[in-house]
Amino acid sequence: MTDRKPPHYRTLAYLPYAVMLWVGLVDITAGPGVGFLPLVSLGPAFAGLVGGWRRTALIGTIALVLCVGLALFNDQFDSRRGFTAILSVIGVTIAAVLAVWLRQRREQELASVRSIAEVAQRVLLRPVPLSVGRLRAAVSYTSAVAEARIGGDLYEVVISPVGVRLIVGDVQGKGLEAVETAAVVLSAFREAAYDETDLTGVGERLERALDRQLGGEKFVTAILAEVGSGPEVTMLNFGHPAPLAVRQDGDVRFLSPPQRALPLGLGEHGVVRPEPHAARFAPGDQLLFYTDGVTEARDRTGAFYPLEQRAELLKDPDPEGALTALRQDVIEHVRAPLHDDAAMMLLRYRDG
Repeated sequence: MTDRKPPHYRTLAYLPYAVMLWVGLVDITAGPGVGFLPLVSLGPAFAGLVGGWRRTALIGTIALVLCVGLALFNDQFDSRRGFTAILSVIGVTIAAVLAVWLRQRREQELASVRSIAEVAQRVLLRPVPLSVGRLRAAVSYTSAVAEARIGGDLYEVVISPVGVRLIVGDVQGKGLEAVETAAVVLSAFREAAYDETDLTGVGERLERALDRQLGGEKFVTAILAEVGSGPEVTMLNFGHPAPLAVRQDGDVRFLSPPQRALPLGLGEHGVVRPEPHAARFAPGDQLLFYTDGVTEARDRTGAFYPLEQRAELLKDPDPEGALTALRQDVIEHVRAPLHDDAAMMLLRYRDG
């Protein structure tokens, strides 16, 4: 079995032994007059960086034995220096063991939070149907909150009496508050997408749900889409980035709405609401829905991710493989953890 721990972990693991060995050699060769003996306590001090409290206590014991041995070798028990060095090793070891014990408790609490967050995320973002008639779908989700593995982007696909309806959205904020808002939106969408006769009705239901349960404290950029029996897609855009259409003939363009509208959660204030707009969606075409965590991903020079120029990555026959390649390209563009959640949904109209 290969060791999967990163190189820096192994370096930190060996560091306490290397420090104690170095102090011992210097103390023996330079003599007791240099005063290096108390530095043996650096061994247990560095031991707390990795591993558990038992390992730290073991290294502290080794440091204590080494300190006593060097003090005897240099006849330092006749002065205060030897006792001071021993007390330093004991004190640092006790402090390091306590620090490691507290760190392990925090790590266990964080692991529990992660488990709860993962369960909540799985319940919230259910697997979408991969195939509906001649439509194929794939999703990708990358959370910026790596410690909790949870974020504020949302997506859903519902098979309704009038066709396939979907939503992709981005909640204001991150963490558990964003998840609460996303839960409200998705719950309302799952019901409205099946009941309402048009997308406008679905959007109105979402607005009312947000206003009723959150009182205008949060907003959500979102795009609703519907694919019926004809070769077109109808969209309703609430201040969300326009989807990217990749035609079978190679044409690539963003499907921007006629006019920009405010996000969900702000529509109950008397503003102009979005109007449905349609676009061709025929066999062989693809639609990429995404959140701004994709297009606003910056490299080290501050340049945004050029999504339109990366459309060739969607040529993979497998939709999930295509999204995996695109997601990896975004990560390589940033070369660092993403600053915002990034969700993508690829919808394909099979030509056969």
